[in-house]
Amino acid sequence: MTTYDDRASLTDLTATVERVRSSVEGVIEGKPEVVRLSLTVLLAEGHLLIEDVPGVGKTMLAKALARSIDCSVRRIQFTPDLLPSDITGVSIWDQQRRDFEFKPGAIFAQIVIGDEINRASPKTQSALLESMEERQVTIDGQTYTLPSPFMVVATQNPVEMEGTYPLPEAQRDRFMARVSIGYPSPEAELQMLDVHGGVNPLDDLQPVAHAHEIVKLVEAVRGVHVADAVRRYAVDLVTATRTHPDLRLGASPRATLHLLRAAKAAAALGGREYALPDDVQSLAVAVLAHRLLPTAQAQLNRRTAEQVVEEILQRTPVPAAPQQQSGLAMGRGYDQQPPRRL
Repeated sequence: MTTYDDRASLTDLTATVERVRSSVEGVIEGKPEVVRLSLTVLLAEGHLLIEDVPGVGKTMLAKALARSIDCSVRRIQFTPDLLPSDITGVSIWDQQRRDFEFKPGAIFAQIVIGDEINRASPKTQSALLESMEERQVTIDGQTYTLPSPFMVVATQNPVEMEGTYPLPEAQRDRFMARVSIGYPSPEAELQMLDVHGGVNPLDDLQPVAHAHEIVKLVEAVRGVHVADAVRRYAVDLVTATRTHPDLRLGASPRATLHLLRAAKAAAALGGREYALPDDVQSLAVAVLAHRLLPTAQAQLNRRTAEQVVEEILQRTPVPAAPQQQSGLAMGRGYDQQPPRRL
């Protein structure tokens, strides 16, 4: 298991993330928390769903993140006539070789931008299931491995429902987190007019990190220590969604795994080699809410999945802060502390 015994290497990794963050924030003004969540998902080997109204920069965020990293990028514009083979690829008969030749689809890239993913048919949406979960594509009985790192950044519009196909539960569950950008503040919007008014900032955006550096970051995140009490806390949060009276579908075991991975990535972004309950708390809404289905009565009462997760966070006991030394021992100290409430 990878560890952070070499503190200098941790500093180097943090510097790489800082370069990417600054690059993306130069395009997406006034939304540092959204950029940070995007980087957290990238380092946690997850996929990101950006859901918001038109014109707030969903595609701009996805493109800025992709262009800040020197790796292969493909963009898929999802439309009702898009076919699964357009995404995964197809085997074509080669007359000269007298054999089938595989033509890779748009999914064969390190960062795949899926624009307006809910405009494609369910048949086409399902072409992403294997690639997002197993990082491979199977065509005509042959399995092809996708490059590393691999991340799908998809956007969708939640208010324009004509001509769209809502993502099924299996598809939403494969996205590690969902983020809404929201409208900018007046100051950020004024700055946007200055920056975006004459030129497209994406045109001047240059890669500030290489793909192999991202792979090293991902390996480092895997080595972040998570104490047993913090693991139990994540399990308790997910378990509470399965019994909540306002939900007819709770979070899956995959959601628990995604929550833990995201917490480890958040710890690494914070320069720590151990995860804290605060990391789990800060990511619970983004990681869990889009997987939950409120009951009909909850919808009538205008109860959202985000509100339910916030309520669960208030009710679930939190492991107490350890009274031990800082460092890795501090992270392990959660194993011996009694729980406390918020």
